[in-house]
Amino acid sequence: MQRKEFIRNAGLAAASVAFVPTSQLFARKADQKVKMGIIGVGQRGLNHLDLLLRRSDVELVSICDVDARTLDEAKGMIQKSGKKMPEIYTGDNYAWKRMLDKKQLDGIIIATPWEWHKDMILGSLESGIKYVGSEVMIGTSLEDHWEVVHATEKYKANVMMLENVCYRRDVMAVLNMVRQGLFGEMIHLQGGYQHDLREVKFNDGVNVYGHGVEFGEKGYSEAKWRTEHSVHRNGDLYPTHGVGPIAHYININRGNRFNSLCSFSSKARGLHNHIVKKGGESHPNAKVNFRLGDVVTTSINCVNGETVLLQHDTNLPRPYSLGFRVQGTEGLWMDVNKSLYIEGKTAKPHQWEDAKAWLDKYDHPLWQRWSKETQGAGHGGMDFFVIHALIESIKNSKATPMDVYDAATWSAITPLSEKSIDLGSQTVEFPDFTGGQWMYRKPVFSLTDAY
Repeated sequence: MQRKEFIRNAGLAAASVAFVPTSQLFARKADQKVKMGIIGVGQRGLNHLDLLLRRSDVELVSICDVDARTLDEAKGMIQKSGKKMPEIYTGDNYAWKRMLDKKQLDGIIIATPWEWHKDMILGSLESGIKYVGSEVMIGTSLEDHWEVVHATEKYKANVMMLENVCYRRDVMAVLNMVRQGLFGEMIHLQGGYQHDLREVKFNDGVNVYGHGVEFGEKGYSEAKWRTEHSVHRNGDLYPTHGVGPIAHYININRGNRFNSLCSFSSKARGLHNHIVKKGGESHPNAKVNFRLGDVVTTSINCVNGETVLLQHDTNLPRPYSLGFRVQGTEGLWMDVNKSLYIEGKTAKPHQWEDAKAWLDKYDHPLWQRWSKETQGAGHGGMDFFVIHALIESIKNSKATPMDVYDAATWSAITPLSEKSIDLGSQTVEFPDFTGGQWMYRKPVFSLTDAY
């Protein structure tokens, strides 16, 4: 069989997969609790904490953070839940190491600044933890990503990046449609992170969002660390919201892979203008030179012939959008206009049709089964699914549905885009973190209604 034929067949294989009822997959032990810990209970970590506290099959053993204010919020949530107070680790930036020394956890969630993720993942694996759920990203350099992959393989563990957009309801309905062949063979896909973060990157040192133009040591929450990346780096700093779902649509690392990447960056104006508007030209931060271009565009080629376009756009005034476009030989879906077109199936030729009826019809079995449990969970309910997948994987001693190769591939777009831009937007080779196993691995993400 020719390689192109094999890749095409592997890419279409998911279309024939039937959804299997959970009851046929495994039997659950009602009295077996999963012992969990959390490193980082800031705004993102508190969301994960809430979801763990809701579950009757989880025992929260320990939490760690260096910020007294956010620890107080976490303790208040735990007390309100009626659950036992976990052991709390704090005091310095390495309190998490003392937490890991206890060697008492089945799984751990890492929700700290990006620059800490690699060390915390490695520390968790070295301590014997077999299931690590990391917030995006898993490293800042390409070498970081290889270290995480090699350590995960060495310890025969599971590292799952908690990319929640993979579980967004419309995204999953479209995945269902892709697998059933409604759009035909996949040709071109787009996505990104198009989100005005100016009031996330700057605040007054007290409020989480806005009310000032401070960052770094004078900032609070994400403004304390995230903005520094905009000062010193120029690339797609947050690709995973867009590329995660896209990777599932075209079976990346499972019959397909990214082959090469090229990134372009616009000039940087948005963050400086925001500081001047809100803080005045005399504010010290008005003198800061931000490297991050306001719009970073990344093009990726796949070995199966698809093209992928990602955009990172966080410094300018704009409404929120991830800019999805999923296009095949028979039609396409775009989330910006909430519409789709399928030749011979939508009502009128060459005209968009409202996507809602189609998304309802092809609602993914996961959402059909668990929609009640998603109520009140963060980001429209999709946060429920990443925690649910992690916990159910631990309970059943199964591999996580998004694994370390997915995490590394999606997250590595950041340092690769930086490299491309530094080289004058040259095309750079995309590493194969699977070591060639992408040719033999099969799609596993959300093939059932379980997790």
